[in-house]
Amino acid sequence: MAIKQGLEQKLQQKLSPLQIQTIKLIEMPVQALEQHVREVLNDNPVIDDAPSSGGDSDEPKDLSISEMEDRENGGGSLEDTYNTYSDDDPTPYYNRSVNNWGKDERPEYNTFSVRQSFTQSLMEQLGYRNMTDHQRTVATFIIGSLDDDGYLRRDIESLVDDLAFRANIETDADEVEEMLKVIQQFDPSGVGARDLRECLVLQLEDKKQTPSVRLALRVLDECFDDFKGRHFQRIMGRLHISADEMKEVLDEIRKLNPSPGGQIDDSYNDQAQQIVPDFRLDYENGELILSMPRFSIPELRINRKYAEIMETGRYTTDRSQKDAATFVKQKLDSAKWFIEALKQRQNTLESTMRAIIEYQHDYFVDGDEASLRPMVLKDIAEKTGFDISTISRVVNSKWIETHFGIFPLKYFFSEGLENSEGEEVSTREIKKVLRECVDGEDKHNPLTDDDLVEALSAKGYKVARRTIAKYRAQLDIPKARLRREL
Repeated sequence: MAIKQGLEQKLQQKLSPLQIQTIKLIEMPVQALEQHVREVLNDNPVIDDAPSSGGDSDEPKDLSISEMEDRENGGGSLEDTYNTYSDDDPTPYYNRSVNNWGKDERPEYNTFSVRQSFTQSLMEQLGYRNMTDHQRTVATFIIGSLDDDGYLRRDIESLVDDLAFRANIETDADEVEEMLKVIQQFDPSGVGARDLRECLVLQLEDKKQTPSVRLALRVLDECFDDFKGRHFQRIMGRLHISADEMKEVLDEIRKLNPSPGGQIDDSYNDQAQQIVPDFRLDYENGELILSMPRFSIPELRINRKYAEIMETGRYTTDRSQKDAATFVKQKLDSAKWFIEALKQRQNTLESTMRAIIEYQHDYFVDGDEASLRPMVLKDIAEKTGFDISTISRVVNSKWIETHFGIFPLKYFFSEGLENSEGEEVSTREIKKVLRECVDGEDKHNPLTDDDLVEALSAKGYKVARRTIAKYRAQLDIPKARLRREL
């Protein structure tokens, strides 16, 4: 096989450091952005976010980026100075010694408090139990095997095997079962259950044994499958109980918690999210006013002492000063890219949000979902001139505060369907009407999916039965049989 050598031209598009940084900043919500800005200010000693000294103070003023560029242009380029210097030692001076310190003095450790986690609560209760070290080790392993909702979804034999092979602890199914019974006595009631029925039974057994509680235990013990399927008439006939007694049973069971582990908030795995809106929209005197009040881009300034290092590095042949000037120049370039990326992020977010407001103007005036127009990413991309991927990054994890609530930007995007008049309506409007139909139904005879198709058709919405089933699932609305009440 012959080997050939030749030239080939290829056209490749590479992103600049500024473009890469801008893309990353656009994706960040305001809280993550503020954290990132603090990290950059700590990592880049050239940047100073404190206001510069002014007035009659003897302290020298910090320099803005534009002022720094004027100094460079006025005094000639630094490139010639850097290129004419060479040395056998390739290690720059600033990599061999530390000659700068961070601006913010922070304590090495920050004290903070956390709430007691679910596992910690169980371990604390275990500590009050009188048992051998071997039993305590087995119980601890069981606690560690519980799911976040408090259930034990592993069979006893698997736990015995894991204790033997992973913890080198010899035990048997009887001892594991015994320790599980101990854990099932802990708070919250129902913890350590292996299925829903056992969870509910454990909670009922902890309650005062009134006639309705005892009857509820009997229903769960003898008719659990019928209870899950809400076949109340079948239960009443099998147990020979009245409708009033069945209602008392339902009242007792509704008070129980099917996820006992969720009662204790785990601060180490906190699912709660603090929302800080990126935008604020006010409606005043018939006009929509958009602002981004939560975060303002500070003017980037260069610390005076680093500017002087660059000035000194222009005209000296001293190795350490030249290396220091090189270091400052690199950090200055990084600062320029960062502040420019921040500005581009601000402009991109604002332009995108204004396009969304213009597109959904009627909705933002009164907050009525019926006024929400069908809108996809492509619609906003065409209005702003940005790429669809850019719009997607802007929409992701961003929130807006309006005069009728706080919403994620994704909320305003939805596909559309035609109504009976041929007009395109948002799927969100159809879901709202569907929810209203379900909320207003007779709970003793709830609407089936076919009934919901007819109800929406009567309101002017042409929706197929499979679409109703899909929207109902998205709205967490159970089937008609499971919505039936006694």
